[in-house]
Amino acid sequence: MAKHSPPPPNTQLVQGLGLLDATTLVMGSMIGSGVFIVAADIGRQVGSPGLMMMTWVVTALMSIAGALCYGELAAAMPHAGGQYVYLREAFGPLSGFLYGWTLIAIVQTGTIAAVAVACAKFAGVFFPWISASNTLLPLLTSQRLVAICLILFLTWVNTRGLRAGAIVQNVFTFAKVSALLGLIVAAFTIGRNPQAINLNFSNFWGNAGWNWDTLRITGVAMVGSLFSADSWNNVTFTAAETRNPKRNLPLSLAIGVGSVCALYLACNLGYLLVLPFEAIQHAPEDRVGTAVAAAISASYGVTFMAAAIMISTFGCINGLIMSASRVIYAMSVDKLFFAAAGRIDPQTKAPVSALWMQCAWACVLTLSGSYGDLLDYVIFANLLFYILTIASVMVLRYQQPDLPRPYRTFAYPVLPLFYIFSAGFIEVLLLLYKPNYTWPGLGLVLLGIPIYYLWKSRQTA
Repeated sequence: MAKHSPPPPNTQLVQGLGLLDATTLVMGSMIGSGVFIVAADIGRQVGSPGLMMMTWVVTALMSIAGALCYGELAAAMPHAGGQYVYLREAFGPLSGFLYGWTLIAIVQTGTIAAVAVACAKFAGVFFPWISASNTLLPLLTSQRLVAICLILFLTWVNTRGLRAGAIVQNVFTFAKVSALLGLIVAAFTIGRNPQAINLNFSNFWGNAGWNWDTLRITGVAMVGSLFSADSWNNVTFTAAETRNPKRNLPLSLAIGVGSVCALYLACNLGYLLVLPFEAIQHAPEDRVGTAVAAAISASYGVTFMAAAIMISTFGCINGLIMSASRVIYAMSVDKLFFAAAGRIDPQTKAPVSALWMQCAWACVLTLSGSYGDLLDYVIFANLLFYILTIASVMVLRYQQPDLPRPYRTFAYPVLPLFYIFSAGFIEVLLLLYKPNYTWPGLGLVLLGIPIYYLWKSRQTA
């Protein structure tokens, strides 16, 4: 069936995730702090409520199309590592390694660090001691210390076994979805501001000219919405631990991504019902969610949003930690990473070494404080790997026509081509208009090529 065999029985993971667990992993990994923040920057770039909503509509369409395409690959190859495996099978081990290298070096570990710091930042609302200005040691502030403790704690939880991590994921995903729904319902009911509604919807499209400039501005602004809706692919990393993966993986992707996209669209529409567009564009520190909550309830709004974002980011960190370690494990099994990372704890059946290796690097990035800039640099590279993975749906249908496919991509080949051309268009725009972000990201990916050949020569020796 495939060029690479699954790992031998004594290293295999345990199938302990059901449909509910897989769906909460999709949703919990997607919902972090982005949806409460990025609307301000998007609004400043596009200049109209209509175009701000358009970025979220196109992001939703692309994310759902991508999830439906990934469902075919996940059902056909339910192995640990997910996207890493699909790229390896379609384009060879080098492409899989480059994806794994980028993921481990910054995409996943950098996101873990950034989200942990965001969680600690909002904890400072309740505990003023937790602050970026409270320096304990060189490079170590109380805010970074709390972020590192969060990463250490959630890594330890996941070393206790798959069910321990899944329980945390389920609880916090339900909590964060409830908080987001609460904000949306309040915005649509008690928070409705007739003055804001009149200002926003009487000039919904602003000065949009429906020309190249409008396309360019909207495409570049989608970086924020795409990043906020990212990480839905993480459930594929845990495919080997999902029960009945041929059914549950495609379903979890469709249900999880569709639900989060609906929540995001409703949330941003709620912003427009409460705040004038100018207030969204210039929300203090870009905290649009907090500004909306404060407008709804001056007494409790800020406290509610701080608690909601803490819950949201805590669950997001857990999902990222649980899933990314499986890519490290899969690379180790392929002899493309340290051998220890491919060992499974005989008691907990968790890839303990992979989890702690990931934890160590995420903590280093937390101390460095540079993860924010690095994440900006890899947006281009991350989107490129999505394009290649969705292209692999078509490549593998040609290369391996007899591969069992319990689920086939809806509206094939229209859906894969829609994603490839849409994402490709955004990539071209980023190359042209944000070269300071795109070229460093591409350089980080290409740096993996000599590392791959050095590793292979070491293995041969």
